[in-house]
Amino acid sequence: MKSPVHRCRDMEQNRGQTWTGNRYLKAEHRIPISKDVITSTSASAMWFIKDACGIICAIITWLLVFYAEFVVLFVMLLPSKNLTYSIVNGSLFNVLAFLALASHIRAMCTDPGAVPKGNATKEYIESLQLKPGQVVYKCPKCCSIKPDRAHHCSVCKRCIRKMDHHCPWVNNCVGENNQKYFVLFTMYIALVSLHALFMVVFHFLYCFEDDWTKCSSFSPPATVILLILLCFEGLLFLIFTSVMFGTQVNSICTDETGIEQLKKEERRWAKKTKWMNLRAVFGHPFSLLWFSPFSTPDHGKAETYQYVV
Repeated sequence: MKSPVHRCRDMEQNRGQTWTGNRYLKAEHRIPISKDVITSTSASAMWFIKDACGIICAIITWLLVFYAEFVVLFVMLLPSKNLTYSIVNGSLFNVLAFLALASHIRAMCTDPGAVPKGNATKEYIESLQLKPGQVVYKCPKCCSIKPDRAHHCSVCKRCIRKMDHHCPWVNNCVGENNQKYFVLFTMYIALVSLHALFMVVFHFLYCFEDDWTKCSSFSPPATVILLILLCFEGLLFLIFTSVMFGTQVNSICTDETGIEQLKKEERRWAKKTKWMNLRAVFGHPFSLLWFSPFSTPDHGKAETYQYVV
């Protein structure tokens, strides 16, 4: 007798047909199923991955933002004699930092599109009333019915719809439901890093022209060290998040996830325009809410998903 895990490795055919090995059928044999059937029951609940590496990386992300906040406020802006300069740059920096951290929380605590665990039972599959010859693929690791374009994440221990990759910096997978927040996180981190770099360069020039003891409330050596560290941090994260942002936007426009590009999977889904793909992730219609981490996009409730076969 096969164990449940072994049984999940097979594909079940309807109407008493025999179990078969893993094989692909033609596209017309796929089974369109309502999104509600494969949406996790925990989609509305708090989502958090208990991964030590991911939690540490998320904490480091927040600490680095707080460090930048400390240097910008207490080393550069508060000691400045130009009140307008301090207010404008302080407000802009804090707004960008706030949006970046809010996007980080949403990306980390939003269900990325997890498929319900253990729903690949014979009784449940029979309830789908499949036609003769139609099959559904069952994930051997989480024993769930696997939709088309879903992949299993070994860290989340779930199958994730339109999984792009697992990011330890947000301690979560980047998938169908939270890709918007991840894109916003990379964008706002890149912008806040760029802004910090501009202020560091300007402050260095200001201190070289003026007395170092008057341009900061810290000693000259401490000021230089703090500014150099912020410059290094800003440059590093500007490059990293800019590349990640560009990669994500390209992935959205081409409607091809990072895993699909890496595995060079055959395209078996309808091709859409770049604008349609952007709206599918950020919401319809276009508005300023695209740039808000507090706005939940409508990913297309009327859409149907097809189980991979």
